[in-house]
Amino acid sequence: MDKPQTMRSFVKLLVTDAQASVRFYEGLGFERIASEPPILRLQWGGESDVYLVSPPSSLKLEGRKGMGVLVGFRAGSDGVDAVAAKAAALGAHVEGPTEQPWYTREIVVTDPDGYRLNFIEPA
Repeated sequence: MDKPQTMRSFVKLLVTDAQASVRFYEGLGFERIASEPPILRLQWGGESDVYLVSPPSSLKLEGRKGMGVLVGFRAGSDGVDAVAAKAAALGAHVEGPTEQPWYTREIVVTDPDGYRLNFIEPA
């Protein structure tokens, strides 16, 4: 019996400027899957979904977003150096690449709202 196809996991990020955010994410290499305001659905590498959500104006987004959280993605065939170059060209803050003791090479990219994206490849 075939199992229905379901989404394995996803992340929702509350954003202050949806158009700036989608330009940033598409510039990194995310693909836009759907756009039904207030939600934009993007996908990385055909398997990881990110929802950019514009909250209602009555909800004030204050302080640093995602404190202590890294949203992780496999870098893909182009590797972390290519993602880092795209992020830098978009004016984003990039940390790394760093070789980790758990045999990965990683970068952390900060998006326009301050969310930290962790791109990983085998070391």
